[in-house]
Amino acid sequence: MARKVFFSFHFDNDFWRTQQVRNMNALEGGQVCTPNVWEEVKRKGKTAIEEWIDDNMWGKSCVVVLVGSQTASRPWVQREIVKGWDAKKGVLGIRINKLLDTSGSASIAGDNPFDSVTHGSTGKKLSAFAPLKTPAGSDSKAVYASIRDNIGDWIEEAIRVRNLN
Repeated sequence: MARKVFFSFHFDNDFWRTQQVRNMNALEGGQVCTPNVWEEVKRKGKTAIEEWIDDNMWGKSCVVVLVGSQTASRPWVQREIVKGWDAKKGVLGIRINKLLDTSGSASIAGDNPFDSVTHGSTGKKLSAFAPLKTPAGSDSKAVYASIRDNIGDWIEEAIRVRNLN
């Protein structure tokens, strides 16, 4: 049975890339948030965004951060990481920068978003615990296949790691 996951990503930069991952049918993600829906939620303000995150993260076992070139700097991504970790969900990052966007271009690898989050009172970065996976392959097809073939195992690893910490 596929795990139910919450996808976290930089909407403006990586929506197209993330849809490739979501459409692999290897997981059960939340309903797809279209650009129109996201704009509507954003227009309603901070509280509406927080409620949307809470509603969509409920019942999920893992937060899967799809990491593009600017994902680490996004405040809502940071909030989703912290919320997922604090709720004892698995937290996993997967680099998607080599997947192609709508113009057929890959991008550069971004920073590790877990480097910006501190693990409880230990003072350690969450990156010491939460895995960030770089899919195998030098082109979009190979990276896609690597994600498709491994995402289930990566999620299970993230959940095991969280259960230990």
